[in-house]
Amino acid sequence: MCDASRCRTSAAERVSDVSNITGLLLAGGRGSRMGGVDKGMQPFRGEPLALHVLRRLAPQTGAVLISANRSIDAYTQLGDAFHAGVIADSHVNYPGPLAGIAAGLRAADTEFVLTAPCDAPFTDPQLGAMLMQALVASNTDIAYAATMERDGERTAHPVFALLRASLADDLDAWLDAGERKVRAWYVRHRAAEVPFADDRAFYNINDLKQLAECERP
Repeated sequence: MCDASRCRTSAAERVSDVSNITGLLLAGGRGSRMGGVDKGMQPFRGEPLALHVLRRLAPQTGAVLISANRSIDAYTQLGDAFHAGVIADSHVNYPGPLAGIAAGLRAADTEFVLTAPCDAPFTDPQLGAMLMQALVASNTDIAYAATMERDGERTAHPVFALLRASLADDLDAWLDAGERKVRAWYVRHRAAEVPFADDRAFYNINDLKQLAECERP
């Protein structure tokens, strides 16, 4: 048993150590609201959307994985600069982001996995640090982001999350049972909702109109 000062030091070191975190870029969706195109490969400011997210996610982690179900060669090339491996869903028919998360939890060699979607080019560069701080402080299995709206309501962003890789078996069983909802699975575990001030960091570009609007200065 450590004394209080040593325990605080250990917790602080854990928060600042990114070597035990695998970043997981979620790019395995259908892109249905974009007409079925591969969302992560859509150009944004002259580069694929996914590349913008990778640049923000990679420095927060010790390793990177890309969850993709098509454009595999393109994602492999995109991930080369980050030494990122590409993994596909083990659950068929595009069952949603939980399938990508499940594949990432299974493939990760680290204790934690930090997730972000491929359509969020303004992802917070402190996402991992703030989620880890909350996870350690509350001794939970999952920490995910939330922002406060102007009307005072809090909006959850469950695919911006830090999860223990040890949850892989439970998540696979959840998906095998036909379940798909991210927050419904989170409720089964100790999960912390972590407030962030900048809602722009969690803005998802869901369709081509939004993509064009974000291109404007």
